[in-house]
Amino acid sequence: MGGFFGVVSRTDCVADLFFGTDYHSHLGTMRGGMAVQDHPTIKRSIHDITNAQFRTKFEHELPGMRGRSGIGVISDYEDQPLLIGSHLGTYAIVTVGVVNNLADLVAKSYDKKITHFSEMSGASINPTEVVATLVNQGETFADGLRIAQQKVEGSCSILLLTREGIYAARDRYGRTPIVIGRRDGAWAAAMESCAFPNLGYEVESYLGPGEVVLLTAEGMERKKAPLDVLQICSFLWVYYGYPPSCYEGVNVEDSRYRCGAALARRDHVKVDAVAGIPDSGTGHAMGYAMEAKVPFTRPFVKYTPTWPRSFMPQDQSMRDLIARMKLIPISALIKGRRLLFCEDSIVRGTQLKDQVKRLYEAGAAEVHMRPACPPLLHGCKFLNFSRSKSEMDLAARRAVREMEGREDADLAPYADPCSGKHCAMVERIRERLGLTSLQYQRLDDLVESIGLPREKLCTYCWDGHERKA
Repeated sequence: MGGFFGVVSRTDCVADLFFGTDYHSHLGTMRGGMAVQDHPTIKRSIHDITNAQFRTKFEHELPGMRGRSGIGVISDYEDQPLLIGSHLGTYAIVTVGVVNNLADLVAKSYDKKITHFSEMSGASINPTEVVATLVNQGETFADGLRIAQQKVEGSCSILLLTREGIYAARDRYGRTPIVIGRRDGAWAAAMESCAFPNLGYEVESYLGPGEVVLLTAEGMERKKAPLDVLQICSFLWVYYGYPPSCYEGVNVEDSRYRCGAALARRDHVKVDAVAGIPDSGTGHAMGYAMEAKVPFTRPFVKYTPTWPRSFMPQDQSMRDLIARMKLIPISALIKGRRLLFCEDSIVRGTQLKDQVKRLYEAGAAEVHMRPACPPLLHGCKFLNFSRSKSEMDLAARRAVREMEGREDADLAPYADPCSGKHCAMVERIRERLGLTSLQYQRLDDLVESIGLPREKLCTYCWDGHERKA
């Protein structure tokens, strides 16, 4: 997915930029970068963070960086920030999102016979560079950002570091958040509001879908008003979002407690303890345990110092190895017990199957699973939710294919939690994973737990609905 942070200050901003960007490290695992405006130039640094934390790659460079404005990014794919020279002036750009019509945008640029792009590894083209060519079509930065928002299909939120200040542009449907923070003599833009408290910033506002603002040390100037249709990703509250963060004024951890409580209210299973698959299932499990009045325990503990997130590597065997090595079972809390686990979601199910097997090997009497969201029936086409190459990698879609004997079955009945096909699909997944019982969250309960109107939430990965203006 990725995340970014930008800051402009009356004094040197490098420390704020460094720590603010670092607070987005949970959103990406491949590249980290920072760019600082040190008049009249922009100094930039990019590092591979695949096997190292963002801080360790950049902290030795801080003494040599200075400036009063800067942007930073954590990315899953491309090198960022990029330095762009154009008729608008020299600027740095970072983006977050997915450009689904990248090939078409590149082809149209080639048709003009004046554009060239640098290739990344694998002969791919950096989508942030393509977005920059759209920005350069404008008469002003604000105009160029409007053009980019209109022409990109998918999602694309943008920060521009310019001599004027920092432009922040939220994607057209607001699928990713941008929150503005304010401190005496400084303004900041972030995806994660958790970056603000320890740096002394207060939340000033949440940008609306398609909104564009210019941040300077003196304040915030709106350059483009927000659009009417909001489709923020519901999965931010289920998994991606960091617990202290808020989106549209709704806290992540608080929402997860409500989500777990909703699971408990629809459940009647008798268990000895409730646990969360670390770490993203923990908040849901605590909400479940409090509602069900069942002890919360930690039969698995996550070893965090060296093992990264497990769902990002492209190689399945590496994903499985990371998932296994980072979770350490505690036999004293497992043997002879009926355990109920909350998990943020079941994507492929391969890692979960191994975890269930290990629980039984450690002596668990029963293992019940309660995912905090409905079955994933559609691959996300907006935020790079995972690197699965096919929707058939999804556990739910594999089950549907086995039941229907084809890949193009009508998925509407399987999304309906009251239908017989939905129940049969869940039972097939339960059998494959070796669980005592499996019960998914209902979409209406998830929406209520988030607390925003359903029409403002993107629920595409569960129900296939895509709302447009």
